[in-house]
Amino acid sequence: MKKIICLLCLLASCFVLTGCGEKNIEGSLQDIMAKLYEGISEEEKPMLLENIELNNENFEYFAFTNLQYKEAIASESMTGSTAHSVVLIRLENAKDSEQVVKDIEEKANPRKWICVEAENTYVLSKGDLVVLIMSNELAPKIKDNFEKLS
Repeated sequence: MKKIICLLCLLASCFVLTGCGEKNIEGSLQDIMAKLYEGISEEEKPMLLENIELNNENFEYFAFTNLQYKEAIASESMTGSTAHSVVLIRLENAKDSEQVVKDIEEKANPRKWICVEAENTYVLSKGDLVVLIMSNELAPKIKDNFEKLS
């Protein structure tokens, strides 16, 4: 009887542990970035907003750190006087997300535009995705959209 109870407890703990892991968000970074802007009208978005593919040469400028990643894009206004940046990073390993969030939080500079400063800065993770949001009134909306991703 004790063996059966132990076996049932072991099986139950396996189900609990596997259910606690966060699953990765499927889809291209372009599609996920579009979801981050859902519910935000064109008038609310910064002028000349574009997605920029990140690579080894420009990654640190946008993400403020140098790390191993699978792919990354940044959404920024092409006008230099607009404090708005959303950086979406897909990591090689979701287990690294907590450390990556801490690293970016420590190094992010909401004054990277020199003449303007983002009022809000958020660094969040979900599965193998990490997002850095630096903006003014749009930041909470984008943050909420990221948290709703499934």
